[in-house]
Parts: sequence; structure tokens; C-alpha cells
Amino acid sequence: MSATLICGISQLVTNDLTMGTGRLGVIPDAHVVVSDGVIQEIGRGARLPAADYRIDLRGRCLIPGFVDSHTHVVFAGERSSEFAARMCGQPYTGGGIQKTVAATRSASTEELRRHTALLVEEARCQGTTTVEIKSGYGLDIENELRMLQIAHEFTPEVTFLGAHVVPSEYAGRADDYVDLVCGEMMDHCAPLAKWVDVFCEPRADGAFDADQTRCVLAAGSKHGLIGRVHAAQLGPGPGARVAVECGAASIDHATYLTDDDIDVLQAAGEKSPVVTFLPIVEYATRHPFPDARRVLDAGLTVALASDCNPGTCFSNSMSLAISLAVHQMGMSPEEALWAATAGGAAALHRSDLGRIVRGGPADLAVVDAPNHLYLSYRTGVPLVRALSPAELAGTHIVTEREGMQ
Repeated sequence: MSATLICGISQLVTNDLTMGTGRLGVIPDAHVVVSDGVIQEIGRGARLPAADYRIDLRGRCLIPGFVDSHTHVVFAGERSSEFAARMCGQPYTGGGIQKTVAATRSASTEELRRHTALLVEEARCQGTTTVEIKSGYGLDIENELRMLQIAHEFTPEVTFLGAHVVPSEYAGRADDYVDLVCGEMMDHCAPLAKWVDVFCEPRADGAFDADQTRCVLAAGSKHGLIGRVHAAQLGPGPGARVAVECGAASIDHATYLTDDDIDVLQAAGEKSPVVTFLPIVEYATRHPFPDARRVLDAGLTVALASDCNPGTCFSNSMSLAISLAVHQMGMSPEEALWAATAGGAAALHRSDLGRIVRGGPADLAVVDAPNHLYLSYRTGVPLVRALSPAELAGTHIVTEREGMQ
């Protein structure tokens, strides 16, 4: 079994407090040995172990691959005209989702698969090594199944989001649609998913109220699915309280969390959902940015994710999410990087991800800079890319700046 040595690491971010210094467990002047996709050794200093292959980072920073715990990348069509209208003052209500549903239903499976593959690879080229993918643009049994089947080809972190919005054919009959989601649709879709999600937002077009959200999460739980909740995206609402009541893993968006919401989350202790912020959505919808400082100071676990989707955030740049969190949400660079790696792993209940430790997976990303601060210091510059399995196996060794442009 061959080994690959990664050396010339100016700063290794481990996210393990026992390995290095500070919140991120940083090791300077480091090296890492990888074999068969697993980290075998971590060290520092001039003495380097023998290995079959070598990748010299020449003074660059090595971080855990980003864990993007909230995406909607299986879809067809686009909504650039909706984006333009928002930039001219039209508010976002959630109603545009129906346009994507129509396009997704009309697309062939191969078209959906090809588009998803492009977005997943695009994310990897920007440092994302783990991605969660939701359904939610099918909203009938056949198309939700298609979306979940495609998602499974790219990640084990698959989420059934049949309760994204009420589809147009059920307009005025939301409870009937919830019955479908909790019944026959759940029966068909649950075997393909790990998570169940609900857009709990009473102010949004076609979203779901507290009782409907409880019904969907309870039905998912009976099928072994763990809950997630879109909560407080457009205004204060019941999502955080329902997420705690139903044992959800995360509440996502959380833009308008109230003081009462934070009290409820604090009271849940270790069972509190991870608060997942999606700052590129605020950037693309001109909503106020959430106050992450208030949530962090309350002792709650925070994640950052992209929410890549065709309507409110057609971006999968986790680096941009980090930069916005630092510049606009009161997070430090260390807190933001942790949230985009270990925080995302916590939101997915994955203790094996978001860290660089011996025996862990070699999900590694290179920052074309001497330290991680450049992720928010040089906003908008493509500094990060994930190391590919081929590179780590020694079958493709990059040149000094290949893939860094």
C-alpha cells in the first residue's frame, strides 16, 4: 500500500485542540502522510518520513475540506430574472420555487444528473469535500424519488425535502399535501434518505406551519430519518422551537432568531440543534445578516453552509460564506473556518469529518496562502481547492500552481 507525503505546509489546521494551538489546533511547518485515503501520520519540522509520493505545498496552508451541510444542487432551469427583480426592490417570498419545480419535473434524469455533477465538481474545486444534497424540487412521488436517487450518486448525506413548499396543484389544500408527504411519499422516499427537512416559514408562499412541520418530522422519524428545519429565514417563526421539540439536528437560515428562540436552544443543552447560517442567501436577497455573535456567545454550535440553489443563492463558494460571516456577522476568522468544517460535520452528525487527525479520512483542501486568515482577508479570490483522490494516491501530482488559479 503506497503512501503520499504532503510537506511544505506552512500552517496545518487540524480542528483538534490536542494536536496544535488555538481554537483550530494549528500546527506550523507541518507534514501529513496519507495512504489509501486515510491520514496515517501528522508531524512537524525538517525531518520528513519516507513515502512513495510527495506533494510539496511550498509554504501553503492545509485545512480540512469544507463540509457544506445545506445544498439544493439537484435541479433544472434558472432564475436569473427573479434575482434581477430582487436587486430592483422586489422582496423574496419563496414563490419562485414553483418555477424550479416545473423545470425539474420537465428535465430528463440524465440532464439532472449532469447538472448536479457539474455543481458538485465546482464545489470540490473550491475546497468542499463533503456535501449534503436535498430533494424538494419534485414535490410528487416520481420526481422526489428521481432527485434522491441522483443525490445518492454524489453523497451519503441525502435529505428528503418533500415539504419544501406546497406544489401548485395542491394550492389551498396544504393539509392534503402534508398527508401525501407523511404517507405515500415518505414510504417511497425514506429508504433513499438519511434526513428529513421542512421549510417552516409561515410568512412564505406555500411553506409549512408548526403543526404541519411536526407531522412531517414525526413521520420521518418513524422511518428512521433525522430532522432538519429551514427556520426563521424571512422573519420570526416557530421553527426553532419545533426543531428542539422534534430532536432536529439543525435549524438552517436562522436569520431572524429571537431571544426566546435562543433561550429554547440553550435549554436543550447537548441536544440543541446546530444553528446553520447561510450568509450568501442574505447577500443575494438583501436581507439583514444574522447576528452570529449573539448565538456564539450563548454557547450554541454554529455551522456555515452555502445553500447553493437556483433562486436565492446560486453559489457554492464556502470561502465566500466564511468571508461574509467574518465581515457581516460578527464571527472571527477562526470561528468561521471552524463552522465551515467541523461545524458542518456536527450538523451532519459526522465526527469523522471536518478535522485532520490520524486515522481520519484524507478530506484535505489547500489554501494558496500562508495561513487561513486569507479566506476572509482576500474576499472573492479563488484560493482554495480540495486535493483529489488521484493526487493523494500519487497518480496525478500537481505542478506548483496547477488548479490554484
